[in-house]
Amino acid sequence: MSEQNGLEVATLAGGCFWCTEALFLELKGVKKVVSGYTGGKTKNPTYEEVCSGYTGHAEAIEITFDPNEISYEDILEVFFATHDPTTLNRQGADVGTQYRSEVFYHGDAQKKAAENFIQLLNDQNIFGKKVVTKLSEATFFYPAEDYHQNYYNRNKNQGYCMAVISPKLDKLRKNYKSKLKE
Repeated sequence: MSEQNGLEVATLAGGCFWCTEALFLELKGVKKVVSGYTGGKTKNPTYEEVCSGYTGHAEAIEITFDPNEISYEDILEVFFATHDPTTLNRQGADVGTQYRSEVFYHGDAQKKAAENFIQLLNDQNIFGKKVVTKLSEATFFYPAEDYHQNYYNRNKNQGYCMAVISPKLDKLRKNYKSKLKE
């Protein structure tokens, strides 16, 4: 488990990183969220390269969190509730391998927690179809260009933000009040 000063790291890919970043920045115990690229073969990829679909990277976020304030399981719960983990390489209108659903685990405990969570979702048929979220060991994470960081909070009136991210945030705020920062 990647730990520094008692903090842990979670790395998740659930479609456009602007969306996932905006959601996780709102959660209690989350200290930092960085948008970036991981899971591919290209070193130091650019946004344009990742968008081509040829790098193998996913748009992902790296979450630094305090496990005394929010558990990894809580992070997984929000992750699976705020994107569609049953579509392969697609979230809404965003299509391509870079928009896949994937958990990049840091250590055996995170791997087991993610396996158990996916098993529970499938056993209870939560989505009406099987979860296709991939599980992979976390590898090198490349932070995205500066203009992608904290994108939603800096561009709330941009069309994509208003149409796609704002409704996701409304759902998060309605369904996870107890997990939100003050």
